[in-house]
Amino acid sequence: MYFLVEAQTRLPTTMSPADRADLDQREEQVGRHHAETGRLVHIWRVPGRQANIAIWSCEDADDLHRSLTSLPAWPWMDITVKPLATHPLSTAAEQGVRARPK
Repeated sequence: MYFLVEAQTRLPTTMSPADRADLDQREEQVGRHHAETGRLVHIWRVPGRQANIAIWSCEDADDLHRSLTSLPAWPWMDITVKPLATHPLSTAAEQGVRARPK
């Protein structure tokens, strides 16, 4: 099942640079794990904000919740989740996108 996940991170202003660097490193490691296992399908940064929009592929909402709460920055994230359903044109649209010249 696919989910559109929008996440805004608000870290405490009192967080030390060393703690921030450690958090960033751990967040990258866990994020890479989710990408390698196919859960994190694609992610985009939102310019000008500490935010991202991503497509996640998980068994169900419980699996997505476990994945999101495994992120080290989870306590400081405001997350919006939208479950996605297959559209009848999705296959045709995907083929059309692939067929376009670059």
